[in-house]
Amino acid sequence: MKLFGLIGYPLGHSFSKRYFTEKFDRESLDCSYENFPIENITLIETVLQNNPGLLGLNVTIPYKEQIIPYLQELSADVATIGACNTIKIKNGRLCGYNTDITGFELSLCAKLKSHHKKALILGTGGAAKAVAYVLDKLGISYFFISRRADKRAINYIDVDKKLIRDYTLIINTSPVGTFPNTDQYPDIPYEGIGPHHFLFDLIYNPEKTTFLQKGEAYGADIQNGYDMLVNQAEASWRIWNEED
Repeated sequence: MKLFGLIGYPLGHSFSKRYFTEKFDRESLDCSYENFPIENITLIETVLQNNPGLLGLNVTIPYKEQIIPYLQELSADVATIGACNTIKIKNGRLCGYNTDITGFELSLCAKLKSHHKKALILGTGGAAKAVAYVLDKLGISYFFISRRADKRAINYIDVDKKLIRDYTLIINTSPVGTFPNTDQYPDIPYEGIGPHHFLFDLIYNPEKTTFLQKGEAYGADIQNGYDMLVNQAEASWRIWNEED
């Protein structure tokens, strides 16, 4: 049986395990997918030692950036953005890829309008890097919004209604609002949102976060992260099964 899995912490409500288990059952594949919740990235070595048959891993919060030093090979995308969410294991070598890029681009472009030329990216983690990579590719300018301002991000307290009105694409890459903390949401002035806005939340559980509910109440188009996750999962599967 071929073994694949997911590293991250915590993993109590993993999309990937359920998705791949159902895929393997549906397609009668002799494969298994397991969660490997590790409290520290150094424990990746223990996971690999205890599971010598592992052929591939997905990587989720908070390790998409921390995993980089453990990889022997990097795809061009991973080398550029410094974040990895998919690992192919061959002959003991860990090869890093980023399928968040593919997943996000496919899902975003399904609803993107011509006037969505300026974006706010909420969060600065590994997923935010994949989002920024796609926006660069599409020619969409953006700001990062973070709780800690630095040379590449502005603080939430500096986001006013004018900025919100001007930046009609708002993408939440942070975990704020994820189940079970569904009453939480990014602290932005939602009253600046209107019908020309598109709010994209990488969260898929709940299906409609408070962030999306607030945007929808002001007339914005909304999209959760489910389609993105399906797209990135299938991209991971292709990578694990392609011949080198």
